[in-house]
Amino acid sequence: MSAIWYECKVKYRKTDDIGSQKVTTEPYLVDAISYTEAESRINEEMKAYVSEEFKITNIKVANYAEIHPFENADRWFKSKVSLIAFDEETGKERKTNMYLLVQANDVKEAYDNTVSVMKNTMGDYTIPAISESPIMDVFPYFSGEEEELEQLERFNALKASKPELVAVGETAEDFTEAETD
Repeated sequence: MSAIWYECKVKYRKTDDIGSQKVTTEPYLVDAISYTEAESRINEEMKAYVSEEFKITNIKVANYAEIHPFENADRWFKSKVSLIAFDEETGKERKTNMYLLVQANDVKEAYDNTVSVMKNTMGDYTIPAISESPIMDVFPYFSGEEEELEQLERFNALKASKPELVAVGETAEDFTEAETD
């Protein structure tokens, strides 16, 4: 199951470099399964960063196919990737666009990071556009942090508790015998 990313706009009072406060609205990305969970998750994440009140002004599904963080990068870039396929019936090329969110320090690095992400792609592609995204931060569901290991273990336990599907007319023993042969 692929991740569904929600863009959440959060309005809060921010202190700038000279010490004055101003109200700002910034977009963040969270991985969730519904709008309700996205709202809950962004509330939880923002409580750690914002000491005062904040308001969630908008939540929408983001159109990113994949999110790729890179170390030592501080900004997010939206890369438009056009996958090229040849339609044998019509004899024409078809382009299918997808958007990647790639972390980098500048546009050139974002291009290089997009190319490195796409290096194992079997088909042809082009990168027609890369632009800086207003996204301030990305909050994936499982980040590998120690405090989230318990949550990951619960997820894996639930996944493991799902009964295995066996084809009609076959039993689980049929599969174990085939493995030992």
